[in-house]
Amino acid sequence: MISKISEGVKISVETFYQPEYSNPVTNEFMFAYRITIENNNPFPVQLLRRHWYIFDSNAEHREVEGEGVIGVQPHINPSEKYQYVSGCNLRSEIGKMHGIYFMENSNNKKTFLVNIPAFEMIVPLKLN
Repeated sequence: MISKISEGVKISVETFYQPEYSNPVTNEFMFAYRITIENNNPFPVQLLRRHWYIFDSNAEHREVEGEGVIGVQPHINPSEKYQYVSGCNLRSEIGKMHGIYFMENSNNKKTFLVNIPAFEMIVPLKLN
């Protein structure tokens, strides 16, 4: 698991290769990732937007951005966590992602950025 704290918010990431949704013959590799967002601030926050940077080892680079995560803009109270699972498809067996969450202090409505740590997606056979 990879974790990083920025602006009082801890982001933890776990990744999982999804062989049942992958097809190596056609260079399709699917990964799931579980994100845990922990609010260590003394005020509630809301996740407004996300911006992902996705790097594939075949030299492809993509950016994905949009409102919230998995269709919601979660509110997270002090000392609480929010967790979700999403996925990423690659055209090679190795890749990396990192990004930014745009969050808002629910008390004063000021926005701030929270860094999502870089994490790798690697087909398990490549680790041997």
